[in-house]
Amino acid sequence: MSANGYSADEMMAVEAARRLRDGTVCFVGIGLPSLAANLARRTHAPGCVLIYESGTIGAKPERLPLSIGDGELAETADAVVSVPEMFAYWLQGERIDVGFLSAAQIDRHGNLNSTVIGDYAAPRVRLPGGGGAPEIASSVRDVFVLLRQTPRTFVEQLDFTTSLGDRVRVVVTDRGILEPRDGELTLVATHPGVTPVEAQAATGWKLRVAKDLATTAPPTDEELGVLRALETKGAG
Repeated sequence: MSANGYSADEMMAVEAARRLRDGTVCFVGIGLPSLAANLARRTHAPGCVLIYESGTIGAKPERLPLSIGDGELAETADAVVSVPEMFAYWLQGERIDVGFLSAAQIDRHGNLNSTVIGDYAAPRVRLPGGGGAPEIASSVRDVFVLLRQTPRTFVEQLDFTTSLGDRVRVVVTDRGILEPRDGELTLVATHPGVTPVEAQAATGWKLRVAKDLATTAPPTDEELGVLRALETKGAG
């Protein structure tokens, strides 16, 4: 929790939400992506269209869903389609503007690993796998990555490439904001109280820092109020 009373996750959700424009069609996952997209929909982007992997299009949950199978997503959606239709028609048909992704590892080019840690044939850790991530990474217009920044996650070389980073437009971390410049992720902003030295210490490669490095604005009272009203069902 920061001195101003907001958490790192809240800062990440707010900064991701600010980058969504009204009318954007978003492929949303559970957790921070759902929080960010619903925050945008309830503030500056009421026309933002939320699509969840379960097949709900235009979902408008009052509170954050616990899973993509949460009944409120279907109850509040404009339409519900099958998962094969979701991927074949909506996603691979390039009808989705923004897709949110996360991973166990990311490299300087925005490539992602959610498959294994260690050698593929004998991994130290076998992760959940790609799921729909490779299709999202290759089919949406822009990929937004939400990821806590540590040397174990921001690595010089991936143990396995699950998703390519060609369409990654922004990486929002608990340290700041990275954007691709000349094919390499570059620190373009730090969150309040974070220094470039701290961001570098959380990165496993020599991190490029923009000459015009900015500082993100802290969450407003309105943003925090909306975020906290969206608290996950069953919490507390």
